[in-house]
Amino acid sequence: MLHPTLAIWLDAARPKTLPLAVTSILSGSAVAAAQGNLSWSISVMALITALFLQILSNLANDYGDAIKGTDNMTRLGPMRAIQSGKVSLATMRRALAFNIALTVLSGGGLIAIACQQPTDIISFLLLGLMAIVASITYTVGNKPYGYRGSVIYRC
Repeated sequence: MLHPTLAIWLDAARPKTLPLAVTSILSGSAVAAAQGNLSWSISVMALITALFLQILSNLANDYGDAIKGTDNMTRLGPMRAIQSGKVSLATMRRALAFNIALTVLSGGGLIAIACQQPTDIISFLLLGLMAIVASITYTVGNKPYGYRGSVIYRC
């Protein structure tokens, strides 16, 4: 049986969404293997980094929906960590910062083992930064793009 605090954070990480991250890395690794270019170290680091990004997105979604009032009593689906009162906004902010640090470390490790050319290193650093920003701004910030799917725009 899981410790109650660990169970709260495991639930907040939303394990049911993690196959999204796993599938993309497994697909890319399968293509690399078929071409005779599979690197287990790169695949493992890419998998870890993708998992951290997915969890970051999930935690940020919990935080953003709580701030915007989207997670309320009329919301369908399971109760989220902040909505349930099990995690405070301040604690979730600390969890987000911790997850960002883990993502940066993992992504930096991936870049260190996968990239040799300075242009590749810079390109992947920028891509990593954009992935972190996208994970957070899905529901956090002044114009969260996660809420735009229901809005019709006219040119």
